[in-house]
Amino acid sequence: MRRRPGLILALLALSQLITSLDFNIVFVALPRIGADLDFSPQTLQWVASAYAVAYGGFLLLGGRAADLLGHRRMFVGALALFALASLAGGLAQSPGTLVAARAAQGLGGALLFPATLALVNTGFAEGKARNRALAVWSGAGASGLALGSLLGGLLTGAWGWEAVFYVNVPLAVVAIAGAWLLLPADGARARGRRFDVPGAVLATGGVTLLAYALIQGPESGWSSPLITGGFVLAAVLLAAFVAVEKAGADPLMPLRLFGNRSLSSAVAVILVFGATFNALPYFLTVYFQTVLGYGAVATGLAFLVPSLLIALGTQLGGRLAGRIGMRVTLLLGTVGGAAGTALLAMGISADGSYWGVLPGIVVAGVSQGLTWTGMWIASATGVAAGEQGIASGMASTALQVGAALGLAVLVAAGGVGEATGPALASGMRTAVLVAAAGMLLGTVVALTFARHRATAAPLPA
Repeated sequence: MRRRPGLILALLALSQLITSLDFNIVFVALPRIGADLDFSPQTLQWVASAYAVAYGGFLLLGGRAADLLGHRRMFVGALALFALASLAGGLAQSPGTLVAARAAQGLGGALLFPATLALVNTGFAEGKARNRALAVWSGAGASGLALGSLLGGLLTGAWGWEAVFYVNVPLAVVAIAGAWLLLPADGARARGRRFDVPGAVLATGGVTLLAYALIQGPESGWSSPLITGGFVLAAVLLAAFVAVEKAGADPLMPLRLFGNRSLSSAVAVILVFGATFNALPYFLTVYFQTVLGYGAVATGLAFLVPSLLIALGTQLGGRLAGRIGMRVTLLLGTVGGAAGTALLAMGISADGSYWGVLPGIVVAGVSQGLTWTGMWIASATGVAAGEQGIASGMASTALQVGAALGLAVLVAAGGVGEATGPALASGMRTAVLVAAAGMLLGTVVALTFARHRATAAPLPA
């Protein structure tokens, strides 16, 4: 990977952009999808939720598979699955087909994300080179989360909702071709290593059920038998998973990885990030469309500013991490995020405007970029090359669980699901303020990092 590092990094950034775009790209298109395919209000949410449940549930499996089967093999295979699922989504003529395609997209994303992050972390030496590479990779991912709304609005307005699925196909084909041309071939599998099938089944089942219960809870009711049963069964499966991992000779997720102070603290920061920063695009989308009355294209354009600011923040995060250390970088990101999000909440009102929320968007956007890059750098520090995949899976699973948990809590805190008119704006303001308070938890976790840089002795492969 030393021969063409710039091209390789561009390829890995592209793959990260592909998966991150897909989180928000369908939100703006949901009304048209519901009308064209006759979704009920109760089932329409699963166009988004099916992706989130499958993605969150299979990340640990994807991370370990990348370590055992080869990072390039998983990278190419996951992109192929993602492209085929996207094509199926664009061709879907019924609600069931579209939801199934979204779940398959989520599976492809869950296999792709850890492989991509592992390729970044193993291809660039720990320190300045890796920090710069992760800043570029993070910029693509963080911008993609916001650009998804922009691109979704533009594509839906110009060519219909099918375009938000079709756009993934040529991007994935380009990335697959680039992988064969640029990435070094995977070596032979290490002898004596096996795939932890019981651990994979328990982890995937437990995390999938947890994600399902968190996402479906607001719709079905937290006390419904379906949701309470999901939480109980998820807890049982995850407890059994921990027991299996303790006893296993070659576990899916070696529990000793939590002894890496940088990784364990990063997982905690990422969990908070998912529960707070990740929820902001959802509330902004609702505010722009429902309160301010923006159409699909206008809503997409409204996300252009936060997209650029997040990208700026990711680049600053990569530079600051090497100069002032992980601790201060994450402190700046989380404190700035809390301040910016509180400012954003103050600008939300029933008779508000884009200019009213813009100051908060500016501060929160840059801070989100700082935090995003810093937390991924921290999650890779001190982890051996042969375990970068599972470390990436652990970190990204925390992000998805945090996102599902945070959105459920914030929507409930503001009563956003049922509110209309002025009450909706008031509820959104409350929810965003709660998110700002939650970001301060990330500040507390950031204090656990070493003062100058996140360090940890590399763990054995």
